Amino acid sequence: MTVEELLWDMDGTLLDTSVVVPAAFVKTVQALGGRSVDAAEVVGAYWRGTPEVILEHLVGRQLAPDEMDLYYQELESAAPALYPGVREVFDALRTQGRVCAVFTGASTRAALMLLKSAGLEVDLVIGGDQVQRSKPAPDGILLAADKLGTDATQLAYVGDSPLDLRAARAAGGHSAAAGWGHMYDAAEPANSILAHPQEALDLLAKRAAS
Repeated sequence: MTVEELLWDMDGTLLDTSVVVPAAFVKTVQALGGRSVDAAEVVGAYWRGTPEVILEHLVGRQLAPDEMDLYYQELESAAPALYPGVREVFDALRTQGRVCAVFTGASTRAALMLLKSAGLEVDLVIGGDQVQRSKPAPDGILLAADKLGTDATQLAYVGDSPLDLRAARAAGGHSAAAGWGHMYDAAEPANSILAHPQEALDLLAKRAAS
């Protein structure tokens, strides 16, 4: 399998949001009068999709737009850290003339806020609100491949969670496990297991000098 482009998950792959995102959910649920939830329950609900879907599940009722905004207000004060080496990898991709692309299950709004807070510039951001089905469905990866002008079979999706790797397989692409991420599970099959973001560059087919 030839890898022409990289696509990155965000939470647990580019940004360490293992504390700040669950905390934002917990505070929002409390502010909306929901039952008591903890960080583990929040993380366990990630598979449901976007923050809007997760929040309604945790609160237990349909929420109005202004109620949903409370979550984003909490997120504004979040300060996620970049994993070591991420910025350097993105710099290297741009030097090679490649697009720095992200597909995340979070909403586009949340992704842009968190990436900006972390100071990471991204060329293409696809949030979970831009696709019909969430991971492990391949929709986001297929959309990214279309926007990048490549075939999904030539795309490597770098992500830490089993859902990321299953989505990559469902798309027919290269599943690259981010072994440094907080949701990495060694039991989940992957085409590649990366110990450091820099190793993702080794997956790319070499481009002929122009």
